[in-house]
Amino acid sequence: MRHATGISDLGVEGLEKVLAQAIQWKQGPHPKHLVDKILGMVFFNPSLRTRASFEACMARGGGSSIVLEVGNGVWKLEDRAGAVMDGDRAEHIREAAPVLSRYVDVLAVRTFAGNTDDAEDHKDPVMNGFRNFATVPTLSMESAREHPCQGLADLMTARETFGTTKGLPVTLSWAPHIKPLPKAVPNSFLLTAAAAGCEVRVAHPKGFELQPEVQAQAEALAKEAGGSVAFTQDLDEAVKDSRVVYAKAWGPATGGPLGPEAVKAFPAWMTSPEIMAKAAADAIFMHCLPVRRNVEVADGVLDGPWSRVVDEAENRFHVQRALLQWLLEA
Repeated sequence: MRHATGISDLGVEGLEKVLAQAIQWKQGPHPKHLVDKILGMVFFNPSLRTRASFEACMARGGGSSIVLEVGNGVWKLEDRAGAVMDGDRAEHIREAAPVLSRYVDVLAVRTFAGNTDDAEDHKDPVMNGFRNFATVPTLSMESAREHPCQGLADLMTARETFGTTKGLPVTLSWAPHIKPLPKAVPNSFLLTAAAAGCEVRVAHPKGFELQPEVQAQAEALAKEAGGSVAFTQDLDEAVKDSRVVYAKAWGPATGGPLGPEAVKAFPAWMTSPEIMAKAAADAIFMHCLPVRRNVEVADGVLDGPWSRVVDEAENRFHVQRALLQWLLEA
């Protein structure tokens, strides 16, 4: 039984298969490959693109979906082993995951990082709990550690634009924000770009390093795929001649506060037309959305010729239906 809770589940070979299928299907009619299949979606956190795109995948593929919002019409769920359940969490995922598995063909979960303890978030307790106790394929719609569907959509967008990602110079740039954000999206862009053979440059101010284990995993994937990974605190160096600039806010390496003072401390890290001008002449800009305009990214970039953010969002649909096919064909 396959799962897709992180890029390691696909590996370099699986990633190539999913991307190739997604690009092929985008160019042709929608296949009815999900007839009589049910996707169960469990949301611990809000969603716009993720929920809409997965429901669209199931509807256009001939299947159906069940959407559950934890704490809103569904019991609050406990994930801690050995917990004394005398609080407001009335049900444990040890029962919830196998019960839901009896009703659906794939179980998808969306849960964010606590964002106060990097080490705990890196363990991905909620997602791994569902994965351990479900009896059907488990799929991540974002977790404390990764957002694989977003990473796949990002690399599909790059491959559509440039034809290949082998040796493609791409920059993942930290961006300021009004609050600390999880590291799932930057982790997944880094890991997926590495697995796609890109020349990945990760730029961030001091103190905003990604988890060492994630960095090591990216380096291993890049080696297997023929790419490379480099880390720097020099944004200009990272962006120079890059053909993809990907901006994303994330919190400090040890958790803790990141408020308006961070915007003031690192104003030059907001992606601006001046920064994009230092990239390659045919460079594109990407962001997972939602985006805080003129905090993370300037209007001139989002509304300018570089922006592919809407294309990325559309590609969530295409990679997810291909990913569902990959999960179910095992």
